[in-house]
Amino acid sequence: MMEEDAILATLKILIIGESGTGKSSLLLRFVDNTFDPDQSATIGVDFKVKTINVEGNRVKLAIWDTAGQERFRTLTPSYYRGAQGVILVYDVANRVSFSKLDMWLNELQTYANRSNIVKMLVGNKIDKEERVVSRQEGMAFARRHQMLHIESSAKTREGVQLAFEELVQKIIQTPGLWESEETRREGQVRLGDAERDNRGLCGGYCSLT
Repeated sequence: MMEEDAILATLKILIIGESGTGKSSLLLRFVDNTFDPDQSATIGVDFKVKTINVEGNRVKLAIWDTAGQERFRTLTPSYYRGAQGVILVYDVANRVSFSKLDMWLNELQTYANRSNIVKMLVGNKIDKEERVVSRQEGMAFARRHQMLHIESSAKTREGVQLAFEELVQKIIQTPGLWESEETRREGQVRLGDAERDNRGLCGGYCSLT
């Protein structure tokens, strides 16, 4: 009970993107610190919970990993509702996964019911030698769409923890996105300087590497 009382907020986080970009591997690396090179594609929706510390506050994350295949797309719209943050994943060694980002953003805009949902663009699989999407391209796309940006590898762990932590930090720094009125009043004392910049990190986008 005391542990639950110490939790500042429970946040709903989505992981979306094309099939094969490593969404499930990112989730498993972040939650369980494991990696399976033979990880099978998600069927429908997977769900995991993890509690982390952000700026001295305990935050519980309810993370939804959605299938990227078209045949499962009808299962996902209801899972967009209520989300405060989304991680949009592409494979730096797969040009098609990068070209489909606009489609995923359109879907997010259609089904998400929060206009100020925080978006993190993740270029995954940087451990691969055959990169076809440059870091500059990813940064430029994130800049155009006011997204945070980071490159990662679920295999080597690079960037994974930071991607989730920076996303949560930006959510906590966005007034009204997650707080109830009672929590907001308490948060003025508990968060201190965390809300000093309503624009969040880097004015809405940055490259975190």
